[in-house]
Amino acid sequence: MSNPVKGDRVMQDQAVLSCRNLSKSYDEGPQSVVVLDGLQLELHPGERLAIVGSSGSGKSTLLNMLGGLDTPSTGSVWLAGEELSALNEKQRGLLRNRALGFVYQFHHLLPEFTALENVCMPLLIGKTSIREARERATALLERVGLGHRLSHKPAELSGGERQRVAVARALVNNPGVVLLDEPTGNLDHHTALGIQDLIKELSLSSRTAFVVVTHDLELARKMDRILRLEDGKLVAN
Repeated sequence: MSNPVKGDRVMQDQAVLSCRNLSKSYDEGPQSVVVLDGLQLELHPGERLAIVGSSGSGKSTLLNMLGGLDTPSTGSVWLAGEELSALNEKQRGLLRNRALGFVYQFHHLLPEFTALENVCMPLLIGKTSIREARERATALLERVGLGHRLSHKPAELSGGERQRVAVARALVNNPGVVLLDEPTGNLDHHTALGIQDLIKELSLSSRTAFVVVTHDLELARKMDRILRLEDGKLVAN
């Protein structure tokens, strides 16, 4: 069986995201419920990883900890060479904005802003000038096939278009890794295939790494490797 940390291929690059002995447990009355138990994981530039598992297996908990949105009970998460637990809240936020992108099943676009303005947001938070932010956001929206929809608000876009805007927003800061939580869960089959192709193209052209949590086995099979979360452990699928 392949090593669930590195897969079958030899990795030459430093990991952009990793976790070491990662565990998460919750107290429920007198008992402690273990959700994640001693996970080891490395993700390298351009790698596409799918994490699958049954509902309630801890996939979203793992994704939140990899993104620094939740704190592990034990162990550590490293992003772009920084240990997240060693940073204060402000430092974690700045690192996430610079080095990490998020895409959720529900796109979480700001409804009062256009597609262009939504994609500009991470750049403006990072103090990029308005002119440069607009130029970079426009170029990325054109790259994902939405150059003709810049001035449209989310309500004026289809489900697939909204998800493409969310992908563009996640990528606009050129992060090393993007985390996706059920990115095709609300899309029809044809639109979901488009998102799959987009992930592959971006991983190859930009060397962006992707972690996809999904129930969609067709999407999972398009990734470089699949890990299953089972009984709190990551195992090769």
